[in-house]
Amino acid sequence: MTTLSRTPADPSAPKPKGSSSFRTWLLFGLQDSKGRHQGPGGVSATHEKKHAWWQVMCLTGVDYFSTLGYQPAIAALAAGVISPLATIVLVAVTLLGALPVYRRVAGESPRGEGSIAMLERLLPRWGGKLLVLVLLGFAATDFMITMTLSAADATAHLIQNPVMPSWMQGQNVTVTLILLALLAAVFLRGFKEAMGVAVVLVVLYLSLNVVVVGTALLEVIGHPIAVANWWQLLWTSHGNPLMAVAIALLVFPKLALGLSGFETGVAVMPQVRGADDDTEERPTGRIKGTRRMLTTAAVIMSSFLITSSFTTVVLIPQQEFEAGGQANGRALAFLAHQYLGLGFGTAYDISSIGILWFAGASAMAGLLNLVPRYLPRYGMAPAWARAVRPLVLVFTLVGFTITFLFNADVDAQGGAYATGVLVLMTSAALAVTLSARRHHQQKRAVAFGVITAVFGYTTVANIIERPEGIRIAAIFIAGIIAISLLSRVRRSFELHATHVHMDSAALEFMFDDDDGPIRIIAHEPRRLTAEAYREKLTSAIEVSHLPLNYRALFLEVVLDDTSDFETELQVRGIERHGYRILEVHGPVIPNTIASVLLHIRDVTGLMPHVYFRWTEGNPITNLLRFLFLGEGEIAPVTREVLREAEPELSRRPWVHVG
Repeated sequence: MTTLSRTPADPSAPKPKGSSSFRTWLLFGLQDSKGRHQGPGGVSATHEKKHAWWQVMCLTGVDYFSTLGYQPAIAALAAGVISPLATIVLVAVTLLGALPVYRRVAGESPRGEGSIAMLERLLPRWGGKLLVLVLLGFAATDFMITMTLSAADATAHLIQNPVMPSWMQGQNVTVTLILLALLAAVFLRGFKEAMGVAVVLVVLYLSLNVVVVGTALLEVIGHPIAVANWWQLLWTSHGNPLMAVAIALLVFPKLALGLSGFETGVAVMPQVRGADDDTEERPTGRIKGTRRMLTTAAVIMSSFLITSSFTTVVLIPQQEFEAGGQANGRALAFLAHQYLGLGFGTAYDISSIGILWFAGASAMAGLLNLVPRYLPRYGMAPAWARAVRPLVLVFTLVGFTITFLFNADVDAQGGAYATGVLVLMTSAALAVTLSARRHHQQKRAVAFGVITAVFGYTTVANIIERPEGIRIAAIFIAGIIAISLLSRVRRSFELHATHVHMDSAALEFMFDDDDGPIRIIAHEPRRLTAEAYREKLTSAIEVSHLPLNYRALFLEVVLDDTSDFETELQVRGIERHGYRILEVHGPVIPNTIASVLLHIRDVTGLMPHVYFRWTEGNPITNLLRFLFLGEGEIAPVTREVLREAEPELSRRPWVHVG
């Protein structure tokens, strides 16, 4: 067995000359073909230090827990006096819906692939690829809006702090852009200490929130008239409690921001320390730790959501939640200043700014984990998309654009954020429902089906209520699909093989002709009769002037999933009807042939010659067949792939067509 240790198309290969220092710096880490890198969403290598589940909970919690910075204010603005009841519905959906779904996702994707990979496995070929692109569009919406919304809310906490100078008022866009630029600078520099920073921020932030919420609850208990006023307003607005509950069920989709963080929690699974007897195939300890992490985070967040929604609605006048109000986007910060003084309020603002800004870092890392995992492997992104720094610059520019479009307004971005979160959760619920059906777990399949329906309703209701979210997501989806298809076309003449392996029989065929060029006849694997091989050999001898005593060596490429791009090639040597045959499975015929020819050249030191027959048909039709079906005009495309891969003519395998 031989192995090609480096793919000829490896984008990390050193270029011959002319690489500038800036290019070297920009593409640092490109050799990491799996998309592994430091950061909250990174995939940890086996030798790297793992962490306790509660530490990883802090890592994903900078996204999940940071929503406390704006969730109570958005809930009060969206649902008014009924927001505590709607929040109870949200908590029920979290604990009885999202949590069971993602506990199962953790069990089926222990390497951090998430629900997108589960659906990819359920839908093969181009259908699966298209579904992944659509889900990546929603994931990009979720993560990008997380960055911009969190930065905008951090800006609100900063500007509205009483100690800030008056000239900062109205500078929300400028400050938000600065925070996004600082976030990009962190990733351009490197992001190695994420875990320690996350633990400090989350512990500090949650501790301060315990003080704020506890003080607010004591204030409510000490002023029962405030609760009576709220209850009276609730009664007069909605007639009776049953009607209030019914309306709460209808308006809770507006509070869907409180569901964020679960997809990120699964993405950081590889960081969780497992048991000593864990294996890569079944890391039981890691799965248990992740499930404990998800459950603990959901319980903590649910407790804060219920108490904060109740205290903020009871204690804060409704007009303060409106645009320009002191509680707009920062309800708990308003309470901290109101009841605990300027010093504590400023400390709370600082902790809120820190965790909101770091939530953007978690979202950035999630994007940096998703894009290299899928698009380059599909051939649907340039080779440099495996490097961190170019992607950071691209995502930062997108974040700048979103900030300008939404004028750094937290409320305006809530719909787009909720849409991305809800679609990902709906897809995760659908994935586990299909998984339960596949494993013949009927009761679980029904239960997960009900959860899928709930999330589906919530998603549709959110889209109807705030259609700007689906518009933003549609822009991301259209952009990703267009760029992906253009990239696929542009990279169609690259070598697709990551490795080429040849078994001992194939090697023996190679070294039978060790005194001259290796002559190979390309043959269609659909024509396997003895007459077909004899006819092909006779034609090649007559047209291509092969020696009359030539002992035929055929190369057959069996098409597999033509939507795949990167692949490992296994070349088997077999005999059929007395003829020697090299059989290989691949997604695209010309690129697979080119990879095998280059491997033969490197292994034997002899120059291979391949012989083709011209393909009949319209050239444009054949080009489309090549791009989407992996076949078409084989001979000229094989030569073009070889020309792209081997610029030196004297080292390029020969292509003969007759």
